[in-house]
Amino acid sequence: MLADPSIRYQPYTPLNLPDRQWPGKVNRAPPIWLSTDLRDGNQALANPMTIPQKMVFFETLVKCGFKEIEVAYPAASDTDFNFVRMLIEENRVPDDVWLQVLTPAREDLIKRTVESVAGAKRAIIHMYNATCCLFRTVVFHNSKEETVNLAVKHTEIVRKLTDECTAKHGTQFRYEYSPETFSQTEPEFALEVCEAVKKAWGRAGPAFEDRIIFNLPATVEIGPPNHYADLVEHFCRHISEREKIYISLHPHNDRGTSTAAAELGQLAGADRVEGCLFGNGERTGNVDLVNLALNLYTQGVHPKVDFSDIQAVIDVVTACNDLPVHPRHPYAGELVFTAFSGSHQDAIKKGFEAQRERHAKARAQGEREYWDMPYLPIDPADLGCTYEAVIRVNAQSGKGGIAYLVQQHLGLDMPRKLQIAFYQVIQEIADREAREMTVEDITTAFRKTYHLGGSVYEGRLALRSFRISAESAPGGAEGEAVDERRQFDGTILVDGQLRVIRGDGNGPLSALLDALRTHLQVDLCLREYSEHTISQDASAKAASFVELVWNSGDVKGTRAAAESFWGVGIDPDIAGSGLRAVLSAANNAIADRALPELKLSVGAGFSAASGQADVATAILNALRLELPRRLQAAFFEEVQRAAAGSGGEISYDALVGLFRETYGYYEEEEGDARFAVKSFKLEHLNASGRAKLSGEFIINGKPVSLAAEGNGPLSAAVEAVNRGLDGRVSIREYAEHSIGEGSEVKAASYVEVAYEGPGGSPKLTTWGVAIDSDITASGLKAVLAATKAVEHADEAARKAAAQVAQQ
Repeated sequence: MLADPSIRYQPYTPLNLPDRQWPGKVNRAPPIWLSTDLRDGNQALANPMTIPQKMVFFETLVKCGFKEIEVAYPAASDTDFNFVRMLIEENRVPDDVWLQVLTPAREDLIKRTVESVAGAKRAIIHMYNATCCLFRTVVFHNSKEETVNLAVKHTEIVRKLTDECTAKHGTQFRYEYSPETFSQTEPEFALEVCEAVKKAWGRAGPAFEDRIIFNLPATVEIGPPNHYADLVEHFCRHISEREKIYISLHPHNDRGTSTAAAELGQLAGADRVEGCLFGNGERTGNVDLVNLALNLYTQGVHPKVDFSDIQAVIDVVTACNDLPVHPRHPYAGELVFTAFSGSHQDAIKKGFEAQRERHAKARAQGEREYWDMPYLPIDPADLGCTYEAVIRVNAQSGKGGIAYLVQQHLGLDMPRKLQIAFYQVIQEIADREAREMTVEDITTAFRKTYHLGGSVYEGRLALRSFRISAESAPGGAEGEAVDERRQFDGTILVDGQLRVIRGDGNGPLSALLDALRTHLQVDLCLREYSEHTISQDASAKAASFVELVWNSGDVKGTRAAAESFWGVGIDPDIAGSGLRAVLSAANNAIADRALPELKLSVGAGFSAASGQADVATAILNALRLELPRRLQAAFFEEVQRAAAGSGGEISYDALVGLFRETYGYYEEEEGDARFAVKSFKLEHLNASGRAKLSGEFIINGKPVSLAAEGNGPLSAAVEAVNRGLDGRVSIREYAEHSIGEGSEVKAASYVEVAYEGPGGSPKLTTWGVAIDSDITASGLKAVLAATKAVEHADEAARKAAAQVAQQ
């Protein structure tokens, strides 16, 4: 670059317009739009569009709502000429769309141009000739007088040929003239030429279709946009019969200010703007019509063109032009709605939260819901975009942006301290991998960190089932309310093994912490807890967040501990979500430290630390029953509970007795059996495949007559049982095998039923086990055995419903 550029470059000459009016005006209406993508845009491409590409582009422009489209320079090539003819002959042009075609001031080219639109309903002939001093003297060697005469002569030719075409084909014509290049033409000479052209055209009138169009091209930007506005205002003020003229703008972007030039030019009096979608065109391109239109839209002015699906428009434009849209291009770029900066992300997150509240209040009061967001001048949804890309994360991002993505994609509104903790997790990953973090990266990291989202993300501790009960705490003066203590009795998976643990506390969470302390020597205290609801419909779930710290033995010291562990839990039940959050945090606290083994000893012959397989083997040896794996797990929980009061020991006989009592399994003779099939009849109903079951049964020692239909004997038995319940049971699992050989063989059946009380609560699963020489009777007895626990649950649900009704 030169040390003194003034020795090579001359500044523009400002126009003396001391009383300019445009700076005090506000634009509240859209201009007439003309897309010149298929002409000015196409001629700037290294590989001009094919006819099929131009057709797709034209249809896209029509779909967007453009009513004036410059489709070609027909005299320049057969491709352009044939494209115009195809549009007309195939009736591709809507009745309200004007086709515009360009021609220089040459008689033979004008004739070819008029021929191209013959038969069109509406057409605009756009003629130009060079008027600026540089082109007059250097390129064409014309005087001012010769330049005016050239424009007048060929305007008369355009008039003559269009009159003939109208008479022959009925085409309605309008006329546009461009003094090329207006921004470099002496202002008074531009007026002189245009006045002469208007007189030569001779039929300009105030009606829309009669107005002559004077297009004022800034073919090359040679000054700032305010200078262009001055030139436009000067022209508008001094051209005669202004009411019979449309002033059109055609800015290029050599200085990067074409959008500003077009907007200021409209304030200066222009009625119309020519440009291209996303700024395609010679050199730095034409003014971007999408940018201009959406600038108006963000000011509450509908531009009368539609970019509701802006990505579809981008796809067409990039495919036809073979040019990308820059990632930072206004409104259309891949990154224009994206914040990487932490402070920007935090502002956007808070903006969305505040706007939700503001819109809810406005909606309730019947007021307008205005968009007012930090860093987002337009709602991406109005352009068919999602909010997914609004916040993207890299090493420069902050906790607010990460929290926003977790909120949007997982429905979790993290407490501030958890935001800080998880931010550090993401920063570590981003720094290590030196790349942008995708939404999937972030949500996966969240699930892994807080063991959320199914078995694939489970930690060493996982909740399987639980029961919370209450009892009054001792003490309290007469007449005073007595605090209730909570007992946690649950099954958790500990390093792959089911463990039954119990604890007491003043609430479910403290009871679970007590259980972890007692059974696993994990001594943690609760420092912070919060919760919220995910969604508001019938599928709503509770989300809980807990912060745990190691118990130091000193309350003050524990509360002030520097190291803490966060956990997150989601469950339809608020207590369940809190318990899962505690285990989530406990997983992070224990890391890979060793946990005490289960202390369970089953009689003689087994190791001091008996497991699920040992218990199943004991039942196999004693009763010859090969328990399904799910039943093994369920019974192992019962064994742990039964042995808890005796230091983890249970005798062989007590184990077998516990199994019989729990699952209604007895081998007494039929007359003494607690669950028996006295007699039954099974009828198969026609071709439906359904069966009808009727018979006399013993259920928990009581004689019962049952009759029902189902898809088979077991489903019919379940249907019969449901008739006597307020809730409903259904079969969840069924298994069977034979016991014995020859004439002594019997069938062993295992049935797991699921019960759901009235209103969906309570829910439980239970097993029934039975044997019989008849396999159908064996299955029926197993179903009946499972109803023992169901009857108790149903009775409890019935009483609870009655109490609610009384209240």
